[in-house]
Amino acid sequence: MKPSFSHWLCLSALAGLLALAIAPAVAQAPAPAQPMGKIHGQVINPTGNPQGGGTVGLSTDSGNSYKYTFDVGPDGTFKGEAAPGNYSLIYRETNLPKGQFTDEVKNVKIVAGQDLEQNDDMSREEYVKKLPADQQKQLEEMKKQNAEAMKANAVINHLNADLKVVTQDQIDINDATQTATQQLGASASRSDIATKAEEIKTTKFTDIESMMTRDTVAKPDEAILWTKLGFAQAGLKKYDDAITSYKKAIDLETASKKPRMEVIGQAQEGLGEVYARTGKVPEANTAFDAAAKADPTRAPIYLRNEAVIFFQQGNGDAQAAAADEAIKVSPNDPILYYLRGNALVQKATVDPKTHEIVLPPGCAEAYQKYLDLAPNGPYAGEVQSILQSAGEKINSTYRAKGKH
Repeated sequence: MKPSFSHWLCLSALAGLLALAIAPAVAQAPAPAQPMGKIHGQVINPTGNPQGGGTVGLSTDSGNSYKYTFDVGPDGTFKGEAAPGNYSLIYRETNLPKGQFTDEVKNVKIVAGQDLEQNDDMSREEYVKKLPADQQKQLEEMKKQNAEAMKANAVINHLNADLKVVTQDQIDINDATQTATQQLGASASRSDIATKAEEIKTTKFTDIESMMTRDTVAKPDEAILWTKLGFAQAGLKKYDDAITSYKKAIDLETASKKPRMEVIGQAQEGLGEVYARTGKVPEANTAFDAAAKADPTRAPIYLRNEAVIFFQQGNGDAQAAAADEAIKVSPNDPILYYLRGNALVQKATVDPKTHEIVLPPGCAEAYQKYLDLAPNGPYAGEVQSILQSAGEKINSTYRAKGKH
């Protein structure tokens, strides 16, 4: 049915009245924004660890609906804003069916202009007691395992801190002579510097021994601790104790599922040094050979050290033999040829007619090889003097200091 004119008129009049009624509202100021408060916190699961994922909601009717919802991060934290009021904080795990929630914290009060810290700690006794008996039992076992793991981690952290100190102590031991010289001054005598250096070394060795004695009690199955203890005991000339510690390290590491060959190498080298310094040459040779076999990458260092230690002990025969073995793996190391020549020259004689030094077989060749490899090395002057005294022709570019 078509509308009559009077109907349209009424509609037109009504539209005019509506326009008049609406017009004043356009000029009204907007309502002021409601002051908000803030909330932040962390969700903790029954094991006492952060619970990542899911959501935290603020509800006024115990979880039936949420006025505000905040995502929970991987570390269990959440934050957001809400209007002032009293709420229940509801935590919902990811993929939880609609209408269900994991936990509720009641009487959470949001205050305008304030940032409330409110955690949801599900390890609380009230929550745990509501869990089924089998879950409570599993939780107790898990807590026990976590406590043991944390205790073990604390021990490991302490041991690592001690090993860091030991590393610095070892550096200080190697630099003891230089430190002594700096402390006493350049005018100090060699004997005074040597005495001071020995004091520094003794202090550091004692420090290492004290730490490692304590640490081997805390973790007796860690081979590296026994290796460091043996090192300190050897430095303090407690040789029998050092042998026991080094053997303990070797036995532990050899029996482990994944033996660290570098640790075995270090322990065998330490054992070899103790034997060398106590005159047990065959035992020393066996230990150094074992070190080189266990850790081939450091074999040149181990065998070189063997020759040096016998040099320090004044055992020429053992020194020459050790130098020969070291040369096999490091044929271009000049110090090894010096050590070989130095060991052999001890058996040199003097020709009664010419009064020249008669070098034993292999000595001149070793010294000449040293000069070939290190013509200006620290022993070049000494070596050249010996060769000249023996009437040997020197093939070297060596130049004595002060001569051009």
